[in-house]
Amino acid sequence: MAESMMRSGANISRRLTPHLETQLTPWLFVAPSLLVVLAVTIFPTLYSLYLSFFQWEPTIPDKPYIGLGNYVELFRTGRFLSAFGVTALITLVGVALEMGIGFWFADFVMADRRGHRLVVALMLLPVMVMPVVVGYTWRLLWDAAYGPINQVLGWILMRPIEYTWLGQTSTALLAIIVTEVWQWTPFMFLIFYAGMASLDGEVYEASEIDGANAWQQFWQLTVPLMLPIVIVAVLIRAVDCIKMFDVIYTLTGGAPGTSTETVSYYIYQVGYQFFRLGYGSAASIVLLIVLSVLLTFLLRALRSRMS
Repeated sequence: MAESMMRSGANISRRLTPHLETQLTPWLFVAPSLLVVLAVTIFPTLYSLYLSFFQWEPTIPDKPYIGLGNYVELFRTGRFLSAFGVTALITLVGVALEMGIGFWFADFVMADRRGHRLVVALMLLPVMVMPVVVGYTWRLLWDAAYGPINQVLGWILMRPIEYTWLGQTSTALLAIIVTEVWQWTPFMFLIFYAGMASLDGEVYEASEIDGANAWQQFWQLTVPLMLPIVIVAVLIRAVDCIKMFDVIYTLTGGAPGTSTETVSYYIYQVGYQFFRLGYGSAASIVLLIVLSVLLTFLLRALRSRMS
């Protein structure tokens, strides 16, 4: 099949002028990939936008056009706004902790301190585990009756502990953040470690000659030089955290009540459990807009820093 496509592309190119051939030949090679992108990304997005203007539900046979009705209902619904608040909280706190801890570990390893090789080996392990497996594993760890976390706390406090970490809103959010930080701090660490390894060592040697200590080198050299890499790492993790679904599904299921429900999990529930496809499509479009605004802001910050 690939040979036939190349032959047809070659036959077409023979009939074209050299200028057109130069312009069209690359497009013939990327056309199959473009078709795949259109099929799996662009078309579903446009179709979701189309569905968001209709009341598409199994109980309504005619699927009436309601314009912006789904969007108005979204922002009148406290549950959707609450899901956005939970998503923002997990993203801000989780990404900030991942960035700080990952940066510290990267600086620790770059300093060749004792035990840095063990740190690198341990940091690679969580990245290799699938998010679903992480969620179920930490669900066992947070278990009130048999979880090791309560057991260790019981040893420390010298009394039995059976605290329901996933049964209280505040501690359930804490459990989600701790789980996310455990899994994704190594990702930040690897990016920062690679970035620090690429920094010019002569700059640090010159600063030492000028009398700068380690603390001054960190804040006046390492942090400014690493800032573009930090922005890229935060961009990747923030976008991924806003879309978080796996850990919520396996760890809490949005419980207690709907207090740990994120936007992605809310869209899953209204779209695939209650089959309100029009309403769920509107929620997904709003999430897409928020992600686009965030990407634009962070890319502008990166561009201004690089210029």
